[in-house]
Amino acid sequence: MERIRNDNTDVAVLVPCYNEAATIARVVSDFRAALPGATICVFDNNSTDGSVARARDAGAEVWFERRQGKGSVVRRMFAEIEADVYLMVDGDATYDAASAPLMVETLVSQSLDMVVARRISDDRAAYRSGHRTGNRLLTGAVAWIFGRQMTDILSGYRAMSRRFVKSFPAMTEHFGIETELTVHALQLRMPVQEVETPYYARPEGSDSKLHTWSDGFYILGTILRLFVLERPLQFFLIFAGLFFLAATALFVPVLLEYFATGQVLKFPSLIVAVGGYTLAVLCLVIGTLLYTTATGRLEAKRFRYLEIPPPERK
Repeated sequence: MERIRNDNTDVAVLVPCYNEAATIARVVSDFRAALPGATICVFDNNSTDGSVARARDAGAEVWFERRQGKGSVVRRMFAEIEADVYLMVDGDATYDAASAPLMVETLVSQSLDMVVARRISDDRAAYRSGHRTGNRLLTGAVAWIFGRQMTDILSGYRAMSRRFVKSFPAMTEHFGIETELTVHALQLRMPVQEVETPYYARPEGSDSKLHTWSDGFYILGTILRLFVLERPLQFFLIFAGLFFLAATALFVPVLLEYFATGQVLKFPSLIVAVGGYTLAVLCLVIGTLLYTTATGRLEAKRFRYLEIPPPERK
């Protein structure tokens, strides 16, 4: 399918959609107005409320992903669509379409790989305090493990280069996809930037698919999974240290008692201490072996990333 060009740069707007009949037509028309040369691609994820018909009537290309979950949709979008710049946005009309040209221009003019919309809102209905707190906590966890480059890692509004998209493995299936996108950029040390954009409340008749607690724990689980996969040595060093300290706390009294009496009277403590030291060594060995595997996987992603040139005006 031939792509339409925007300012000589091939831009595709990708919109994951699940039961967004109340807002999807507005999203398509708003982004059509903001980026007249872009192709608007709506990826439907088993909607039952007429979202598909409204997206088509608004002029979008409609694709389908039957595997449920936003992560599954993003994996399909990135595999199917060819473009120089990808602008991903949710279909709930909460993100500011007028900010799209700035995001694309920033990405292209500075040869970046990702521009993230940092959400700004004074409307409690738009950005609930629980979501703000959860976002800060999860952002802090990612910063502690992988380094800090972004302050709104859960934003669903992002401009990305082709080299970013085509080197992204997309492993998660649900709302953890934003975290995985962020970690991908941090792991490969890609040039990224945030721009502030307004964030709006959902229009009447539109319901959020995000569940604060269950999805928050799922995202936290995604961070832990990525910690194990991408930073295995650091992960297992934590457990090795804990086992070592616990074993030492048990072993020192036994050792002092031996020096004082010449006898070992607390055999259970000695046995548990030896077991703790053994577990510490095993964690160190496992972490080292997995670190070798993770390094090879990271190098493969880096080589794939470097095969593709950065976005440029043609």
